[in-house]
Amino acid sequence: MDVLERIKEQVDNNPIVLYMKGTPQFPQCGFSSRAAAALQDCGVEFAYVNILADPEIFENLPRFADWPTFPQLYIKGELVGGCDITLELHQTGELQKMTAEAAASKS
Repeated sequence: MDVLERIKEQVDNNPIVLYMKGTPQFPQCGFSSRAAAALQDCGVEFAYVNILADPEIFENLPRFADWPTFPQLYIKGELVGGCDITLELHQTGELQKMTAEAAASKS
């Protein structure tokens, strides 16, 4: 399967997915750490992809949604953005609403 097809499948099959450096338990960069912490604070399950463990995704994810940096957060198949946008949404309470809605649509 082509790497862009794999990414599309991950985004489509997970209501919330964070592409990050490392894992939520062991993040490998500050931006990934803060984005994962904001999601964890929302109290919903989310999928994550450690882009450092998958060089193909690391290389090609920026072309998938034309977003050059990591982490990248997708909710209900749509790119939400990176760390700054995720933290801003978390501060306003919008991230909690978005993630709760996405988690509810999973069932």
